[in-house]
Amino acid sequence: MATHTTRMLIIGSGPAGLSAAIYGARAGLQPIVVQGLQPGGQLTITTDVENYPGFRDVIQGPWLMQEMQAQAEHVGTRMLWDTIVEVDLSGPPFRAIGDSGDIYEGETLVIATGAQARWLGVPGEQELSGKGVSACATCDGFFYRGKKVVVIGGGNTAVEEALYLTNHSQDVTLIHRRDSLRAEKILQDRLLAHPNIKVLWNKAVDHFVGGDTGLTGVALTDTVTGASSVEPTDGAFVAIGHAPSTDLFKGKLELDAGGYLIVEPGTPKTAIPGVFACGDVMDHTYRQAVTAAGTGCMAALDAERFVAEREFLARK
Repeated sequence: MATHTTRMLIIGSGPAGLSAAIYGARAGLQPIVVQGLQPGGQLTITTDVENYPGFRDVIQGPWLMQEMQAQAEHVGTRMLWDTIVEVDLSGPPFRAIGDSGDIYEGETLVIATGAQARWLGVPGEQELSGKGVSACATCDGFFYRGKKVVVIGGGNTAVEEALYLTNHSQDVTLIHRRDSLRAEKILQDRLLAHPNIKVLWNKAVDHFVGGDTGLTGVALTDTVTGASSVEPTDGAFVAIGHAPSTDLFKGKLELDAGGYLIVEPGTPKTAIPGVFACGDVMDHTYRQAVTAAGTGCMAALDAERFVAEREFLARK
């Protein structure tokens, strides 16, 4: 067991955590990034990325995260492989304990643990992920321009994604296991009035149909009659919500009804001075790599100010 100390401790290594590390390192905070169970975050399981600024051609998600990590290390970030299992926010210094038994202490703490899309857990879902099955219409909708797509879900996320996809497709189908939607009424009204969207009610996804060439359809079971059917499609978007990775912070930081960390509006500041949250762990609205990177930058700038103010007061 070892104790690692730093002026800025970052938990999480997706776009938010690595952007915080880049800015923190350049500010002389000598950040440590504890990478967690999924180093690089959700982009490491994303193939084509076409909406990250600065690249005219399609790039690969894993490559982008490798480049971000290399840049963070180049400017002085220490990357450590561990999974945090416990935190003590009574500092500063703030303390985190890794699965390895190592202890990490930071004058500031940046939480960038992200969120995971909720999946259906049915056959073919993971096998066809990136080959027609997606959990992000904003990320992948462009690739289905002029093609038939389906969205699975009945809440705000599903309805918003179905409406968004009409920018690319003239044939959008929403599949919902019940006979009514949970989304806000104004969203329901927009969806039901849209000429390019149809709704399949009382249909549960049994499995995804396809092979090496990609997705070809969605096998459905009628929740009322039990009848089976297959809805042909080129793309399927699972939109049943996201689960923020905030279990570590329950009872220690305030969470909203969806489990996301609550921050001061317009900032990454939590209720504990010196503890900041950035990326998908606090953003249930946008959930994009570029917005995560932006809030990571904000967290590092605020962490730098926090450290500078503490040092100034200590000299007085």
